[in-house]
Amino acid sequence: MTSHELFHTLHQLSRQLTNKLNEALKPFGLFSAQWAVLFILKTEGSLTQKELCNYLFVEAPPMTRTIQRLVKQGFVNQVPGKDKREKLIQLTDKALMEYPKWESTVFETNRSLLKHLPATSQEELFKLQKGWLHGLL
Repeated sequence: MTSHELFHTLHQLSRQLTNKLNEALKPFGLFSAQWAVLFILKTEGSLTQKELCNYLFVEAPPMTRTIQRLVKQGFVNQVPGKDKREKLIQLTDKALMEYPKWESTVFETNRSLLKHLPATSQEELFKLQKGWLHGLL
């Protein structure tokens, strides 16, 4: 196996997983990029756009579009932060009401995607990914 084959397979896997999640979220009018933002805001609380970008390793322009779409859907608000130039992104009451449905769908999709991978392999894969990511950072 060459490094090219490894990265090509990783890219294909990533695209397939993203496509499956997008398919599952479609009935809610959401995409995986939006879910990632909603999930982080739910688990971490209000964050600035820059903090979201850093956390999710996303450039500012696509993050801006994602946030604008979520604002339009009524799922997030932008409120002034301590520094008036910064806006905190926070979940709305509407998002908090819908969140359990989204989370359930995502968890079920993830479970389905992992059903053919034994628990020991899942643990090993997680350790490998986490170690690799840590090395890159």
